[in-house]
Amino acid sequence: MLLNRLVIIGFFLVLAGAVLPFLILIGLLESTFFINFFAYAASTVGIFLGVIGTATYVGEKRRQDDWKNH
Repeated sequence: MLLNRLVIIGFFLVLAGAVLPFLILIGLLESTFFINFFAYAASTVGIFLGVIGTATYVGEKRRQDDWKNH
């Protein structure tokens, strides 16, 4: 359950990291240092959380399959 949350949180952070610069580009948000830094940090952290969550999920599934086969 925690792994699904990591992937979902990572997805929304990456999405925020992509949407915020787009909103700045079309003029709905003013470009500030905080918004730019938050968009970059959200995207970076989101990618890491997604990769960690996915790798942990795959590792657990492999361990469960190995346990069932033996």
